Amino acid sequence: MNTLSNMRTGLVIEYDSGIIPPPHSHVFRLQMDLDSKPFQVELNLHYTDREDLTEDEIYDEGFSLNDDYTFKGEVDQVWKDVFQKSYQGAKWSGKSLHDAGITITSIEDGKTGKPKVPADQEVWLILAQDLIQAIYETNKKELPLIINYRLVENESIRDCSIEVKFSNRTVLFTEAGKTKNLNWDFTIQLMKLIFTPDYHYDIAKEEPGKKRGEYINCGDGYWHELGKGVENIDPTFDAVGKIRERFADLLA
Repeated sequence: MNTLSNMRTGLVIEYDSGIIPPPHSHVFRLQMDLDSKPFQVELNLHYTDREDLTEDEIYDEGFSLNDDYTFKGEVDQVWKDVFQKSYQGAKWSGKSLHDAGITITSIEDGKTGKPKVPADQEVWLILAQDLIQAIYETNKKELPLIINYRLVENESIRDCSIEVKFSNRTVLFTEAGKTKNLNWDFTIQLMKLIFTPDYHYDIAKEEPGKKRGEYINCGDGYWHELGKGVENIDPTFDAVGKIRERFADLLA
């Protein structure tokens, strides 16, 4: 098996968040051996410019004092296929990166090429973030994301859940004791919808509602009612309505 220091084919993805203020500002470097089996990956993640922040300022933003993270090891083989296909189909801007963003460097027969700037920065950032989440799950730093949903109609209560496993890019939908797999891309789009609205934690509950309505728990233990505790931020985009529609389809 090839090692990361003596690989035949690989990729290096580097990211700088740019002028985003601390404690959110960060850089990361992902190096992957596309010729290894099992798939070998290295991650170095570092949060920047926190020297002038107090501990309370860091904690208030949902961070800790030790958010930097390093990893070297195996992740599921499915991720190798994802990055191989993404790289083969990538389009390049042809420009240098002067501020925030992602660069990608290929490694062929142990020789490192020149960094290239992908034209679709958002797609590559999401891919990289998804792989980092897979690393967290693989290394037991975090658990898979579980979204719980309740639909109450008249005397009927229907509970369901979606478990998103970044570690192997699988999604399980469960209702009434029955489980089925969901499409990964469909689920990622649904997750974007779920985390688009404004959640009012001041009126959130620790138990789901029993009155007519729709209730959602985003994995943090708190239940929110759609339309009351969950409201659209952008008046031109009805994210709450689309969440209702997606779950109605799943429960049909």
